[in-house]
Amino acid sequence: MTTQPLATGDPLRLGPYRLLGVLGEGGMGKVYVGRDASGTPAAVKVLRPELAHDQHLAQRFVREADMARAVTSHGVARVLDAQTEGGRPWIAAEFLAGPTLDVAVRAYGPMDVPTVRALAAHLARTLHDIHAAGLVHRDLKPANIVLTSTGPRIIDFGIARPEHGLTLTTTGQIPVTPGYGAPEQVLGQRVGPASDVFSLGAVLAYAASGRRTFDAGHVAAVQYEVVHGTPDLSLVPPELQELIGPCLAKDPAFRPAPPQVAQAFAPPKGADRAWRKGPLAEDIKRRETATKRLAAPEDTAVPSSSPSRRRFLTGAAVGLAVLGAGGGAGAWWLNREGTKSPTADVPPAVATPEAAFISVIDARLGETPKALWGPLDVMTEEGELPLPVRDVLVVRAKAGGLLALSVTNGEERWRADDIDADAGFVSVAGRLVVGVDANGVAHAFVASTGKPVWQSQNDVDSLLAADDTHVYLVTKGNEVRAVDAWTLTTAWTRPMASPRSPSGAAKAAVGGKRLAIHGRDGLVTVLDTGTGETAWKLKGQGTHGQAPAIGGNTLYLGGQLLMARRLDNGSFLWKEDSQGFSNEEVGWGSPTAEEESVFAVDGFTAHRYSTLPEARSASTDWTDYLDGLGGNITAPVVEGATAWLPAPDDSYVRVVHKATKRPFFTMKRDGGGSHELASDGNRVFIARGGRITAMPVYGA
Repeated sequence: MTTQPLATGDPLRLGPYRLLGVLGEGGMGKVYVGRDASGTPAAVKVLRPELAHDQHLAQRFVREADMARAVTSHGVARVLDAQTEGGRPWIAAEFLAGPTLDVAVRAYGPMDVPTVRALAAHLARTLHDIHAAGLVHRDLKPANIVLTSTGPRIIDFGIARPEHGLTLTTTGQIPVTPGYGAPEQVLGQRVGPASDVFSLGAVLAYAASGRRTFDAGHVAAVQYEVVHGTPDLSLVPPELQELIGPCLAKDPAFRPAPPQVAQAFAPPKGADRAWRKGPLAEDIKRRETATKRLAAPEDTAVPSSSPSRRRFLTGAAVGLAVLGAGGGAGAWWLNREGTKSPTADVPPAVATPEAAFISVIDARLGETPKALWGPLDVMTEEGELPLPVRDVLVVRAKAGGLLALSVTNGEERWRADDIDADAGFVSVAGRLVVGVDANGVAHAFVASTGKPVWQSQNDVDSLLAADDTHVYLVTKGNEVRAVDAWTLTTAWTRPMASPRSPSGAAKAAVGGKRLAIHGRDGLVTVLDTGTGETAWKLKGQGTHGQAPAIGGNTLYLGGQLLMARRLDNGSFLWKEDSQGFSNEEVGWGSPTAEEESVFAVDGFTAHRYSTLPEARSASTDWTDYLDGLGGNITAPVVEGATAWLPAPDDSYVRVVHKATKRPFFTMKRDGGGSHELASDGNRVFIARGGRITAMPVYGA
């Protein structure tokens, strides 16, 4: 989390604490970093002023402090003070200098088996202490676990309840992170200590694999999987699957108690080395050092020639290394005010506003529903696909550059006129949008507002992909480079395996610590995102459907074959031949992966295949016949209960039920060229001939 400066209306002091910056905010309160007269830092949580008059919420907020105080455990963040000031209650808790578990896994990858065992034992003992105090945490998740030099600590008792208390919400109103709350929480039933054990199992699966054990395209689907689905432990080491599995039992009665979990996971000697030695330990140490400097009394504060207090806040909160120490390419700067980080002011990602589903009962099948907005004649006719980024849709502006439209009504939000959209544009963690100008300079903008953040040196040719931490690009010297979008340093650079081609740029997908690049020569190169080393290669895939798709640990590739291979090591899983046979103009278009299914168009037929992780074959769920033959086909999109299938001859898009192939309607757009599809937030964005429309989707 990046610390933000105090804003107008923020208090300067609460009780003995002088407030220095904003750590974050949630639905009920805002969290500041503060320091008392002795230099002790604290995380100070304050109820939002607009909620302070609500007696129920104020009592619930104060109860959080009382509950946390009731837990006598070294595994939780200690409450230092709690008062009401100016009608607003606040809580001061121990300031923990360390990354949260989700940040650590994203930065350093899944934990090894001994470290997961140590993590499990620590957390299970802490849960036992919480339950012994008569409480249930109710929101155990990676973001509520801070990794410190003495081990993991559990934070945030915001929705904790006495063990005998009833649920706070009704079904569908879940105050926990989807995928971590237990089935009984999803169903609005009574919650007990066993619910925390389920959450613990989901947390450990994430720590061991780097991905959620319950995942889907939207919240409702995730919650359905929690209640009815099977946890995906395919990337969890086998020796841990047997230990984590019982924690994820649907019936609370079959889950082990925390002491049993601690005993089963009993770590080998030295398993806690992750907190004491290695990259994670160095990260923690950097944060602890920054916290000590932050806590220095005013008369011993560092001189003005040293990094600013704000810099220390940023370092303590997100553990950044010294900027500009990234080697050859150096740091990328837009603002060069002393040592201020250019990403210090980047706000958190906004929530994605979800559209209402169309009711199958009320709709007339075969009739195209009314558009949410559009068509708007604002785009260039061909090029990069529209890019949904939370509350905006980024497109190629007709007048040149990038244009960001509101996803809810299509109104213009911001423009970046100097960006060459043909060089690609990507999103980093839903917070930044990055594009390249005509001079080869990459620019980053705040996704929701378009505010410039940083720019690069002028050797960028095109952008390949981005994940939550890095931008992957191709330089003018035909090298692949990974740039940390937050510390602004070059992580690695390596030669591009495929040569440049006048027929177009390479396409790529990133996930699971792998960057898959499909070149215009048909060569697929998969790189380790941490080191840039080649994990595996595949020759002769062709370029008919060039954009790869990632589903879990499976990479799907279009071309003369629809190919499925293991993402991590490239081992062959299965393939489907093209019905185009020797006709090079016909083949598999770019595929779309959704959970354990893949959708793709081959020649004049659309297919949905179901597969399981590591399966050596795929089952055909359905085949739908489309009209005509064509060239490179835009990938289908899947949103809600619908699959949107572009016809090979670009004359229409057929919309069917994704599971049953039941036809809903056929979408026809005026203009020439291909249909370009993107989707997010229960909306499908469909563009053709420079005109873009937002359409609703069926939810059942």
